[in-house]
Amino acid sequence: MAKKILVLSASPRKGGNSELLCDQFIRGAAEAGSLVDKIFVCDKRINYCTACDACQGNGGRCVQKDDMAEILDKMISADVLVMATPVYFYTMNAQMKTLIDRTYARYIAVSNKEMYFIMTAAVGNKNLLERTLESFRGFTTCLSGAKEKGVIYGTGAWNKGDIKKSPAMDQAYEMGKFV
Repeated sequence: MAKKILVLSASPRKGGNSELLCDQFIRGAAEAGSLVDKIFVCDKRINYCTACDACQGNGGRCVQKDDMAEILDKMISADVLVMATPVYFYTMNAQMKTLIDRTYARYIAVSNKEMYFIMTAAVGNKNLLERTLESFRGFTTCLSGAKEKGVIYGTGAWNKGDIKKSPAMDQAYEMGKFV
């Protein structure tokens, strides 16, 4: 049975390095017969969580009227989540963090997922991306039955398109094929 994959691309620039890696992952997964949906997070209106806690008393419905309910439905129905972010100052970007925070309304239902993380940064040392990975892992530990299956470090990618020269392109493609 084909797996349902949801790719959450948080890059604020289309065709940016993390999005290019997402597209490679998607290409591999699609060739392997998986069903893939990609959300370009910056195309969505996602407000910040206000910690009002209304969602915890009304069945998990956030009172904010934005695109997050639709995204959360897709996260819940997917078998696999791929979360991709550029790294600017040693952690995930604001778009990804806002999305993660807004899962609070129904995060318990985001269960039994295979998780893949894609990170890109100008730095050449992948060890400097460990803080970002630990942030993703912190989110994953809140999800029942979540299993980390793969990490792609897109290092040395400062300018748009730099990642095309990186072995991370092949890694993303291969990882997608074997989801």
